[in-house]
Amino acid sequence: MRLTTFTDYTIRVLIFLALDREKLATVGELATSYGVSHNHLTKVVHYLGQQGYIETLRGKGGGIRLALSPDVINIGLLIRQTEQNSILVECFSPESSQCRILPACRLAGVLTEAQEAFYQVLEKYTLADLMGNASALDHLLSGHA
Repeated sequence: MRLTTFTDYTIRVLIFLALDREKLATVGELATSYGVSHNHLTKVVHYLGQQGYIETLRGKGGGIRLALSPDVINIGLLIRQTEQNSILVECFSPESSQCRILPACRLAGVLTEAQEAFYQVLEKYTLADLMGNASALDHLLSGHA
C-alpha cells in the first residue's frame, strides 16, 4: 500500500511539532526543514487544525503547535482519516470500476483483509512511539531550518 503525499506530510508535520511542544513553528520553517512545498504543507496544516491535532495562532509571533499530547495521537487512526478517500484498486469503487470480473472476483476481499491488517498494525503506535529518537530527528531537521 502506498500512502498519499498528503498523509506523508501530515505525519511529518506532527513529528516536527512533537520535537518541541512549546515552540510555535511556521509553515515556512516546516517547508525548509523538510525541503517540501510550502503550498502542500499549508493544506496539511489547515487540515490538522480542523481535526484538532494542532492549534494555530495568527498574527505577529504566531504559528502552530500540537494541540494534543503525542501519546494520544494514534498513527493508524490518523492514516485512516487522511487515506479515507484513497482506493487501493479500481474495484474498491464499484460505481466507477470498469473491471469485467468484479462480480466473481475474490481479490477485492483479500485486499480488503490485507488493508485492514495494515491499519491494525499502525493502530498499535502513537506519535510518542515515533519520537523515541527525538534527538536524532531534531538534529536532522534543525540542520536544514
